[in-house]
Amino acid sequence: MTKFNKYTFRKYSKDFPNLFRKERTKLRKILTKDSKIEHCGSTAIIGMGGKGIIDIFISVNKRYIKKNRNRLEKAGYIFRSNAGNKDRQFFEKEYIYRKSIRRIHLHLTSHNSFEIRRAVSFVKYMNTHPNKIKKYEEIKKSAVQHAKGKGSSYR
Repeated sequence: MTKFNKYTFRKYSKDFPNLFRKERTKLRKILTKDSKIEHCGSTAIIGMGGKGIIDIFISVNKRYIKKNRNRLEKAGYIFRSNAGNKDRQFFEKEYIYRKSIRRIHLHLTSHNSFEIRRAVSFVKYMNTHPNKIKKYEEIKKSAVQHAKGKGSSYR
């Protein structure tokens, strides 16, 4: 099995919503009861290609952030201190799906934070404005070519 290359453009897959639902089911068993789990990023936008990473935003009561972080780490999600910000903690996990390596990115934040509102609003906008998808895909394709494997260049 080869390493997952996240800076590759992949076509939209009808598997994306199902992959999210499977992960959400696992997360509900790990996280505190107040958790809200949202599918975000390009895999949440019907018909949009992208890196093919399942992005999941988790919001919890602010006082439960640390508790949930500990639970996620214990469950095998890798915390990346340099990939989040003061309002959003970032985790990743790789797994095998149909003989290919897949990746999940988790974003842990508090309820009603700017981070989750922005992510959810973007997905909602794109899913209600499908005429914008091709233009955004072109931006993503260009970013992948420009990045040459570097995250800072991709962003």
